[in-house]
Amino acid sequence: MLSELFADFISLIFPEYCLGCHAPLMKGETTICTRCRVDLPKTDFHKDPDNLMHQKFWGLIEIEYAFAFLKFIKGGIVQKLLHQLKYYGQEDIGELLGKLYGITLKKEGFAKKFDVILPVPLHSNRLKQRGYNQCDAIARGIAEGLEIEMNTKILERIIANISQTKTQNLHERRENVKGIFAITQPELLQNKRVLLVDDVITTGSTLEACAVPIFEANCKSLSIATIAITTN
Repeated sequence: MLSELFADFISLIFPEYCLGCHAPLMKGETTICTRCRVDLPKTDFHKDPDNLMHQKFWGLIEIEYAFAFLKFIKGGIVQKLLHQLKYYGQEDIGELLGKLYGITLKKEGFAKKFDVILPVPLHSNRLKQRGYNQCDAIARGIAEGLEIEMNTKILERIIANISQTKTQNLHERRENVKGIFAITQPELLQNKRVLLVDDVITTGSTLEACAVPIFEANCKSLSIATIAITTN
């Protein structure tokens, strides 16, 4: 009881702020306020098997399911949140958004559709510089929400390519990521239903490059989930 009172006193003097709108968080709220959570621009792609994200891979790779939780609108709340996640160490954002989406997918019956979750990895040099991988945070949240296994060791980035934000067209993006991923333990993916997790999908070239070694490991199926999809 005393510790709760002390915590309430501290929150009055040093209130935490919503990372979406910067309003003070109310008691019981964490990271993002209730209003911002309600106002998140959801895609509901999980309700449409032929959604826009799934269409990006038609004729390229065979994807079982393709989901994106939110719409990435320039200048919008999703861009603001993911910028803080990726560049300012706010891993709580990734875990929270991932968990919210994992819970949503579980309610829709997708928890029994996957055996393992693989986040898109950073190269070891980039990981040392940044100190964390934002996709790991997202994948942790989704894994918690779906209550299934996550593994950060199986899929590895073996070549440190330049950032995709510095490449312009689809051809350049595909060439930039060709052959940069590898599977370290293919036996762990054999006949497994894999859910591959990234932060944002634009052209899908990074996810397409990840898919190549995953399929070579003889997985049973591959699905993809991201927190956001660009809308322009």
